[in-house]
Amino acid sequence: MAVDETPTPAPYTPVDGGGLRRRELAAFLRSRRERIAPEQVGLPRGRRRRTPGLRREEVAHLSAVGVTWYTWLEQARPIQVSPQVLDALAQALLFDPSERAHLFALAGVTDRTPGTECSGVVTDSLRRTLEQLEPYPACVQNARYDLLAYNRTYGRLFCDLDALPYEDRNCLWLLFTHPEWQATLVDREEAQRLMTANLRAAMADHIAEPAWKALVHRLQRASPEFREIWDRHEVVQAATKVKRFRHPQVGLLHFMPTKLWLGPNHGPRLSVYVPDDAETRERIERLHALVTADGG
Repeated sequence: MAVDETPTPAPYTPVDGGGLRRRELAAFLRSRRERIAPEQVGLPRGRRRRTPGLRREEVAHLSAVGVTWYTWLEQARPIQVSPQVLDALAQALLFDPSERAHLFALAGVTDRTPGTECSGVVTDSLRRTLEQLEPYPACVQNARYDLLAYNRTYGRLFCDLDALPYEDRNCLWLLFTHPEWQATLVDREEAQRLMTANLRAAMADHIAEPAWKALVHRLQRASPEFREIWDRHEVVQAATKVKRFRHPQVGLLHFMPTKLWLGPNHGPRLSVYVPDDAETRERIERLHALVTADGG
């Protein structure tokens, strides 16, 4: 009698994606911890160290995270990690931007710290797109109105953006605190009200994120106008309408903004200011020529 020697397939076991991610995160943290000498972070080496690099309790101390909590991370325990904890660990372990991005990706958490959006969103191809859109002003913003990138014409539409420190390149901040930027907007008060209401609506998805809270607190300290509008608790979604600007060199400009989302709603977006009439088209070409001649 013939014997059927066909092997019986093993029962299907679903892959535990969360478990794999946690184990990878644990291994990554452990490897980064072990590569750092105590002297690099201002700690004494001491006489007896059985393991290379930092101890777990030292990482916990440097990042102001509980020792038990950090130990659970390295043990791949199923715990929820906040952006604040990941930010503190990234700083304590001296992560570069690539390592920081990998840490947040393994934890399944979005990094909303100012500046981090730029590396993932503003690719070389997107920068070339901004250049090709000249002479139309164009920029890349996130939902907080941080300017992540812009072309040369946009960089001179309201003021000389390149002359500003990075932390001031936020449209809401400039709208409430920068006189030259304010003078360009024909409908400044309406813009202040609508942009503040739009920020509050978008903030519902980011209510506990440090970068969002820091922007609001900074504006509240700097601008009584912002404080008054913010305290109204108005919310509104962004609407498309003609924008009117008055440039000191080329005069009145009418634009119809076009927004292309680069991710989920309330995420990064490409904004292009398309001339709404022939006069604006001629004037923006003149501004672009001035900027180009100036080497901007």
